[in-house]
Amino acid sequence: MCKGLSSLPSSCLEKAKEMRVKLSHLAETHHKQKVQDGKALQDLETLLNSKGGRQAFRDFLRSEFSEENLEFWLACEDYRVASLNLQKTKSSSIYSQFINPDAPQEVNLDAETREALLSVTDFPCADTFNDAQQRIYNLMAKDSFPRFLRSPQCMEAIKAF
Repeated sequence: MCKGLSSLPSSCLEKAKEMRVKLSHLAETHHKQKVQDGKALQDLETLLNSKGGRQAFRDFLRSEFSEENLEFWLACEDYRVASLNLQKTKSSSIYSQFINPDAPQEVNLDAETREALLSVTDFPCADTFNDAQQRIYNLMAKDSFPRFLRSPQCMEAIKAF
């Protein structure tokens, strides 16, 4: 028959209490992370700021052959924080990769936005791609993101969180 906890040495009881506190803390941290990760799938902005959410969205876009939208958006984010001496190089790279009509990952921009970019590519500044980036963001938010939320990739991402 079990004598209960009173028969254990006090050092064992202290160790058990410490372990219980540590396990409780780990469980609470894990729960907070799951809640935070779950929120990553509620809106596009939060999703794009979450590494796991961004990867799941990228996988989805790849399956729909529209990964260039996310890649362009990320390139614009990188460009925006680049030093002034790197902006000219990055600007040319973004233009040739995503904007140019013969670009390997051409994004769907209206002619007016495309022409505006062409006119400022030689003299880029921090906000050169803001309008184009916002148009692609809106396209993803209204088109790709709702489909992503109904996709198997989203369901897998939710299970992983």
